[in-house]
Amino acid sequence: MPASYFDVDGTLVSTNLIPPTLYYLLNQPTPLHTLRTMGLALLKAPAMLWAELQDRRLFNEVLFSTFEGMSEDRLITLADDVFDRVIKPAIYPGAKDLVRTSLDKGHEVILVSGALDVVAQQMARHLGATSCIANRLEIKDLAATGKLLRPVVAGPNKALLVRDHARAHGHDLDECFAYSDSYSDVPMLSIVGYPVAVNPDRRLRLLADAYHWPTLHLSAA
Repeated sequence: MPASYFDVDGTLVSTNLIPPTLYYLLNQPTPLHTLRTMGLALLKAPAMLWAELQDRRLFNEVLFSTFEGMSEDRLITLADDVFDRVIKPAIYPGAKDLVRTSLDKGHEVILVSGALDVVAQQMARHLGATSCIANRLEIKDLAATGKLLRPVVAGPNKALLVRDHARAHGHDLDECFAYSDSYSDVPMLSIVGYPVAVNPDRRLRLLADAYHWPTLHLSAA
């Protein structure tokens, strides 16, 4: 059975990792907790800006370091609200149909997201995806340490994770599809037989044109 691997941010939704993170930071159990988490985020803002220019994986690590000290219960409890209030309104109108098309073809559908697993799982359920590959926070003594478990789901690592998933589930990558909006996901797109550029950024659009990859445009609601 073939599989279809979908990037999420910019591909299926118009938002990115920052709004869900802000929702978590602003909705801590007490005002003191909220001040602490937001203060930590503000201190790390320059490092985030620098990391975004350098490497997507590094950006994810700096961004999620702001979750240090957040309780595991809080992470799980807020996941529903984060999805309903932040992510669900940002889903492109054609996203569910695109996933449904893959399912109707008999494909396993996997979301490959830099988001936290507790949030990505909500997205997968809503869209009807089979499963998701997403970032996971290290938890010690029932609280986040601020570190992501390796491998971080970003950039070239996505290609490695997709390859491992395909091998583990018996998928022939030459028969698989991958969808993304970002040039940073070219490694993931390149390892499958059927890459598709969705809402591509400029560099990905140029590459897709050069290699005659299909291009889709999902518009915002």
